[in-house]
Amino acid sequence: MVKVERSFPAPESLAIGSQKHNGRYNCEDVVMQLIHDFHDKCYLCEISPLQDPQVEHLLPHKNGRYPKRKFDWNNLFWSCGHCNSMKNKAKYDDGIIDCCTADPEEIMSFDFKGKEVNIEAVEAEEPIVQRTVELLNEVYNNENTGMRKHNCALRVRALCEEMDVFYHTLEEYTRNRQDRVTVRSLKALLSRQSRFAAFKRYYIRNHSNSFPELLPLVDR
Repeated sequence: MVKVERSFPAPESLAIGSQKHNGRYNCEDVVMQLIHDFHDKCYLCEISPLQDPQVEHLLPHKNGRYPKRKFDWNNLFWSCGHCNSMKNKAKYDDGIIDCCTADPEEIMSFDFKGKEVNIEAVEAEEPIVQRTVELLNEVYNNENTGMRKHNCALRVRALCEEMDVFYHTLEEYTRNRQDRVTVRSLKALLSRQSRFAAFKRYYIRNHSNSFPELLPLVDR
């Protein structure tokens, strides 16, 4: 989960849909703008490209009980079906952090060792941060049903593959820190647009003594 820059103005179809009894919040202009803003990544698990994309509400609209939330552009996020399903629980109804207004990397640590995913709050003890941490750990580690165990394992495998590429690129960089191709590759891998960016960026912060010159790539 990384910071996302939401673009404005809001898609026109949202204002039109809000005036209708059965108005839609997932028209083509909404979908295309979300794909662009979220780089076709799930805002929670960061897998991409999405095979089962959904337009997700940060705060639930409860089938019309909160109509303003349903068509609020600031409340719409690009999610995979797995994460949307995990978040669709009463304990998350009070909300998680909004990655379009807050920087998750300043609030949480994203550690990946071996095949273990561990996300923790850095300092903040606010309930909204704790809910976000709990949800993200569920997204990668939940095994309470066969399907969820499968979907979690799929994400961990994809994360492992991405980290292997990242570690290999770091090894090449260590051998020759002046190689322009490797430096460009690292910049791309560490950009917020890349898959599982939070884990790769956290690795650099956590190994700042080894790669101090790379910190500017993750501090922006």
